[in-house]
Order: sequence, then C-alpha cells, then structure tokens
Amino acid sequence: MRSLLGQYVRFSFLAVLMAVALAGTARAAPYAAFVMDMRTGETLYSQNAETRLHPASLTKMLTLYIAFQSIQQGKITLDTMVTVSKNAASQPPSRLGLRAGQKIALRYLIRAAAVKSANDAASAIGDALGGNEEQFAVMMNRTAKAIGMQNSSFVNANGLTRSGHLSTAHDMTTLGRRLFFDFPQYYNLFSRRTTDAGMATVANTNRRFLDAYEGADGIKTGYTSAAGFNLTASALRGNTRIIATVMGGSSTADRNAKMAKLLDMGFEKAPGNAPIVPPAPLDYSGTALIASAGTAAPTVVSSSGRPRVRPGVSATALASAVAGMEDSIAGAVQAATATTVAAAPVPEARPADSGAIHNAVAEALPFEVVQERIAQPQPQEVVTTMSTSGGRHWGVNVGRFNSSYAADRAMTQIALSESATLNEGLRKIVQRSNGYDANIMGLSEDQASLACRRLRARAQECFEIGP
Repeated sequence: MRSLLGQYVRFSFLAVLMAVALAGTARAAPYAAFVMDMRTGETLYSQNAETRLHPASLTKMLTLYIAFQSIQQGKITLDTMVTVSKNAASQPPSRLGLRAGQKIALRYLIRAAAVKSANDAASAIGDALGGNEEQFAVMMNRTAKAIGMQNSSFVNANGLTRSGHLSTAHDMTTLGRRLFFDFPQYYNLFSRRTTDAGMATVANTNRRFLDAYEGADGIKTGYTSAAGFNLTASALRGNTRIIATVMGGSSTADRNAKMAKLLDMGFEKAPGNAPIVPPAPLDYSGTALIASAGTAAPTVVSSSGRPRVRPGVSATALASAVAGMEDSIAGAVQAATATTVAAAPVPEARPADSGAIHNAVAEALPFEVVQERIAQPQPQEVVTTMSTSGGRHWGVNVGRFNSSYAADRAMTQIALSESATLNEGLRKIVQRSNGYDANIMGLSEDQASLACRRLRARAQECFEIGP
C-alpha cells in the first residue's frame, strides 16, 4: 500500500513539474535586442529589432517624455496638483497606492512612474494630460511617430498588456535616446536608487543593473508575462555612451546579463571619438493633437512652441530659470532664443522649517524646474537647459563662439562627454560684443574646478566662473 501511495505521490509531483515547465515555455516571450551609439545614433547590433512585441513598462518612457514636453510647453508644472482618476486608481501592481479623487503633485507621479514603475502613477499622468486613457493614447501615438518610432502603437500610459499595444527594440532605443537629448535636465531621475514619491520613498526597479554595470545610469525596466523581462539601458565610459534595449528576457538576472554583454559589445565596436549628432527635430508633419491638462478633448497645436510664461513666482520656488525654448533646431538639442533670465527672490525659511526645506532641496535637485520671471538684463543670456542651482553659484566657461547655435552645440557635446560633473548645470549663452560665451552655471566650486581640470586634460578650453 505504501509503495502504491509513494508511486502516486511521485507521479503527481512529476506531473506538476511538467505542467509548470510547459506553462513556462508557453509564456516565453520572443527575444529581441538593439544596440546604438548614443552619440551618433549609429546601429551597433540588431536582433529581431523590428519585431513588434509587448513593451510592458518601457511604455512609461513615452508617458514621461510627453509629461516633460508638456512642462516645457507651459501646459502643466511639476507643482500642479493632479486629481487621481478612477482609471488610475484601479490599475494593478506595481502601484504607488493612489486613491480615486486624491490630489498629488505631478512631480511625485513622475518619480513614481520613472523609478518604481508604478502603473497607477503613469495612468494618472496620462489621464491628467489627455483627459482620459483614449485621448492620451492618441497623444502617445502622434508623439511616437514624430520621434521616429515607426513600428509602435500604444493603447495605455503604463504598458500593461492590451491588444494593439506593441513596440520594437529599435523604437524603444530611439525613444531612450530622445529622452537623453531632448530632456537632459530630467535624465538623472532614471539613475536614482530611491526617491521621495510623496506618499512613500520608492526604490528603483533597475537598481541591480545600475549597481552592477560600470557607467550605467538608466533607463527603464519592464515586465509582464506576455512581454518577458525588458530593459532599455544606457551607460557612459570615457567619451562613449551606449544605449541598448533587451526584450523578452527570461528573468531579471538573464535580462541584466544579456544587457551587460550588449553594452560591452557596443563599447568595443563604437569609435572612441565619435561626434555628437543630436536627433533631428520632431516631425509632426504639420499639426499634432496635444491635449491640455485635465481636459477630455485635445487641442490642436502646431509644432511645439515656446513655454507660456506664467506671471509671478510660487511661494515655494527655490530659484528662477526661464527661457524661450524651441523644441529643437537641426544639429542642437534645444536651440537658444533671445529670452533673458533674472533671479527671483527666494522666501526666507522659518527656523522651524529649515530642516524640511533642506531635505526637499536635496531630494529635488536637479530634477525640479521652478516657476519663472522675465527680465531684460544686459548682456543678453540665453538659457538652453532648465535646471536649478540650489545655492551653487559657480560655473565654467567653455569658449566663445561666433553664433549662439555654435555655442549651444559645443555645450551639448561637452555636457555629454563630462556628464559626471556638468549634469546638474544650467547651460547659458551670454552674448558679448565679439561673440557668444558658452557658460555652464549652477555648480559648486568643487564641481567647477573638477570639470575644468578634466576638460583641460582633454585639450578643451575651460575656466571657472566664481560668484
């Protein structure tokens, strides 16, 4: 009797193992990979890279891109209190824990979506910008096509599996590169191991890879059973930056190992001194539907224009930064305009609030973009990247050029090659009688000194600018 019972148990156990193995095989997602030289956009490796697959939470890169774009255009601010929709509150994990009707600042939704990959936060962003999920999907698809993501189609803001919600390894790599070039002031968000998301401190879903791979600083993970384990990652070594996408990994460890090999391959194949070739301007082919924040019906606008200036400064503003910025000009990340910047007064903190304010500043910089005030100082300054100085009053000058275009292009190249010290800087162009000075401000004295030492070691002109 015992023998029969033992055989039955063993048979049942083996049957369960076989069922699990077969189920795992059935769920195995197709594999795809793509590697690109971030500096030039050159393809270094491709495998099934044009195959339309489930992107999972890599989708959130596009949701964040549209959020950054909307902030730049003045349609919404990081301080805007977003009312959480029923749709957002009903999303499954990973979640921040939002409740329908709750109000939360956009900055916290962005952090939760980027770092924790919170589905409810991403949906709340989409519903706030598009009015509802369907209208935001329209925005996503138009923006994707303008970016050059020719084989992608999106249905929701968070990437949960839906019919017709598909992308490719090539398209996701293109999107990651766009985030880096078009919104460098926000890029550090993707390398934060933890961040304050308002309701909780959340941990980065990509921290294992960030900690394990030398030079890694982003960008986004994704997983569903239909997609497998996905990752778009970027890393910088010396003057070379590589970006790659893996789709369909079998586990976190498998995905990370594949990504490490792909990036290693990229660093081996990429030339050491390739030029910086920013992506071409967004191509909306005339007009694009861009929904206003909190409205169900989208508003028709032409190509992305200058941010609308909001009068006054909020009581919590930490510093001031303003510029008329155009989305892009060929050969530059964001072309300089003739708008000028003046400092806005910072309210003095009460003694009881000083610790909280200090913590808020430490967490926010350089991700926060504060309210602005226009003035007309001389000489003329042009802001090419919005950031905050956080009390850091040093900077560096990296040359004088014949045009603001040349100055902006040079600063873009230098900031990319020396991102370790200049990533937090505020890029300014100052018009002089005999040219345009390229200055990167908002640094500490140590940052400015180290940046110039490193740049001069590479025969790049640089001198520090003190307060």
